[in-house]
Amino acid sequence: MRKIEIYEVGPRDGFQNIPEYIALETKKKIIEGLLASGVAHMQITSFVSPKAIPQMKDATELTGYLVDKYPDADLMALVPNLRGAQGAWDAGLKTVSYVVSLGESHNKANIRRTHEESLSELLKIREALPDLDICLDLATTFGCPFEGKKYASDAVPFLKPYVEAGVSVINLCDTIGVANPAQVRETIDAVKAEYPDMELEVHIHDTRNMGMVNTLAAIERGVNKVQSTLGGLGGCPFAPGASGNLATEDLAFMLTEMGYDTGINIEKMVELAKYQLGEIPSGKFSGHLLRIQNKNTEE
Repeated sequence: MRKIEIYEVGPRDGFQNIPEYIALETKKKIIEGLLASGVAHMQITSFVSPKAIPQMKDATELTGYLVDKYPDADLMALVPNLRGAQGAWDAGLKTVSYVVSLGESHNKANIRRTHEESLSELLKIREALPDLDICLDLATTFGCPFEGKKYASDAVPFLKPYVEAGVSVINLCDTIGVANPAQVRETIDAVKAEYPDMELEVHIHDTRNMGMVNTLAAIERGVNKVQSTLGGLGGCPFAPGASGNLATEDLAFMLTEMGYDTGINIEKMVELAKYQLGEIPSGKFSGHLLRIQNKNTEE
């Protein structure tokens, strides 16, 4: 059985879109439930200005609690700058995702930087925190809400200075859910051909009901690390039109049925997704299994 590593990013990418503050204890319960369901990798928060994303104001406290209680868990956070990276490191995290958008218009809307400024900030992080593991989250890889469709011919040269800076993990993100399987295959093939030693991940939104097929296309092109969120909770506050993510429980169900090994207890995760739905009624959820009333998920 081929192992597929599912990276749960709901506590960051899902929670950040909720305008009402989610109680810290609720966040802890959901995250601990995910760990109990077999999730081995998780993006738990983002170290950003509370003025930009108030939901993440508890990043330091939440991280400290989880790092202390689950020292062997593979926990990480998203950071937009050196200050965020330093905060994550000081809180006990050894891995962060540094985000930059292929579409410069989205980069300016999302993190208020030009492409040149984003690269400069990454170099500052590498210099200040040489032992910090960095995954480059390439947002709007397949399409930008302001600039339109993006192609492999855009992504490959854009990545070159980041590769030269020592980045060895790249997460190709379909931020607004506009990709199609052929485009996903073409981009992955092109990136692999140019950077054969690069480790790839994908993060696919389900805005147009393409999250599952695009993620499967990536897996069939050899990508073993895929991101999703509990219940499909998500969107992007700086990307007009973006809706939910691919639901972790739906993805795990499909992959398990196909014979892949995910390590996920699907029944536990579905019940947790239903709990989350009740706790966050204003969220955008794209999941399907959480809406099935019969607990027998095999039906």
